Amino acid sequence: MIRISLIIMLLLSSVATAQNTRTPIENGPPGMDDLFSIKETFRFEVKYGLFKLGWVDVELESDSMFKGKSHHHLVTTITSNSKIPFVGKEKDVYHSLFYVNEEGLPVSTRFWKDNLDEDEFDEIVYEFDRDDGLVYYKEEDDSRDTLKLEEPATAGHIIFYFSRLFAGSEDPFTLPVYVTKKKGYILASNSLEKEKRNYKPFDGSVQTYMLSGSTDNITGPFGFSGDFRAWFLDDEYRVPLEARVKVLWGNVIVRLIEYNRESI
Repeated sequence: MIRISLIIMLLLSSVATAQNTRTPIENGPPGMDDLFSIKETFRFEVKYGLFKLGWVDVELESDSMFKGKSHHHLVTTITSNSKIPFVGKEKDVYHSLFYVNEEGLPVSTRFWKDNLDEDEFDEIVYEFDRDDGLVYYKEEDDSRDTLKLEEPATAGHIIFYFSRLFAGSEDPFTLPVYVTKKKGYILASNSLEKEKRNYKPFDGSVQTYMLSGSTDNITGPFGFSGDFRAWFLDDEYRVPLEARVKVLWGNVIVRLIEYNRESI
């Protein structure tokens, strides 16, 4: 069966150094406090050529307590299109418990995957121990090990928020990502240039910013080459609109089809 999960996590997704310093500019990218001031729900459609592979739903749930500390809880549900031959019915739910560090960046404490169609909960788990500087993981094959933690550490999921802090600026970032039993990096460049594009939740054309990036030491399905592009709405919240990643033949496209927002 075709697996789309890793690609989606990377796209809806820098080393903790001075590279990851946001440059405040007038009408520039939001901070995490801005993003927490609204309640958003997203639905994305995933396509490969003429094939609709499935859908991705993203929502920030109510805050949760973990190890005595309040955390934000990001949930992404990936549902396959069972009408496509050889794909079958798949429903995976990804969770991230995270908080905002002193630099204003979201960092993961616990990431896990629930495989609902097979009733497998905590099928994948990554826990980030900042006291000892370690990452503990359990993978689908039940293998377990420990890796050295590098800030701002994540399992890739909170790239969905992290990238919005830089979209529409000239600030690059490099994000260490712990996935598939190892540490890799997402490297991204941003631009102040704008482009008009059309998306279903909005009337007519909207102005967007593009992010271009690549990965290092991260291997994905479909012959994933590591190069990708993503577009964000030119508004105060930098709404994620679309991502495209190169594969062996063509691109996998993750595109926003439903969006709701209300103030908290």
